[in-house]
Amino acid sequence: MQSRSTAARIPRQEPENRTGDRGELPVPDRAPARVPGPTRPGLTGPGSTGPCPTGRDRGEPGWPPMSRRRAALFAGTFAVYLLVLAGVLLNTDLVDLDWSVRLLRPYERWPSLEPVLNAWVVVGQRGPSAIAAFAWLLWRARRLGRLRPLLVMGVALLLLNVTVGAVKIVTGRLGPHYAQYVGSPELFSGGTIFPSGHTANAVVTWGVLAYLAVRWQRTGAVIAAATACSIGLTTVYLGTHWVSDVLAGWAAGLLVLLSLPLLEPLVAVAEQRLHRRFAR
Repeated sequence: MQSRSTAARIPRQEPENRTGDRGELPVPDRAPARVPGPTRPGLTGPGSTGPCPTGRDRGEPGWPPMSRRRAALFAGTFAVYLLVLAGVLLNTDLVDLDWSVRLLRPYERWPSLEPVLNAWVVVGQRGPSAIAAFAWLLWRARRLGRLRPLLVMGVALLLLNVTVGAVKIVTGRLGPHYAQYVGSPELFSGGTIFPSGHTANAVVTWGVLAYLAVRWQRTGAVIAAATACSIGLTTVYLGTHWVSDVLAGWAAGLLVLLSLPLLEPLVAVAEQRLHRRFAR
């Protein structure tokens, strides 16, 4: 018979609810497991993750990266914008082209087009185009139950007005009908013609509609591009803008459109705050 000192010791069993060597009790979960369900960016409540930071149904937080293709297009467009600006400031052959078209007086050579183009140019004006666009976006926002369509358009137009307005004030260029010296770029004379806000507004307004039209994005992009191009050429025909004004307007508007994906986080934050405020 073995003594107590040499007898095999029976290992002491630890309680099942203890963990680790310290015998700490497990901490119970304070929140129930989340029930998986469909996520709808921009909404709150069960089965939702809140507004999507990028504005797309990706659910990725943070600042969305710009693809190489988009970055190359942005850099190329910005380079064209700078070249047009430099061409006007330095009074290059671009200004000679402006004056050649100005002295050609297209509205006098083809007067039958003037009534039609006078009506068509309204499509690019800030007031009428914004009213039409926001009416459709309001209907779309109510249908989706989201404010994103309205916010994207508002942010785009705000960015356009700030960037284009700043260049207009700095250059102070006069339009063709108010030009004082033949061959002069007509800069720093208190004008607000360069770049063409009419053209840039057409690019941004109709381009944003194409940007938001998920199913018809390609078709919308073609229609928006054709509209913006025709609006710019119409202003040249009517003599309200120089050719270089229109070139710069196209570039300025396209830069705003290419910047929209980078502004989606700001749109998402604004949408979330507005949802919380009106949900009270």
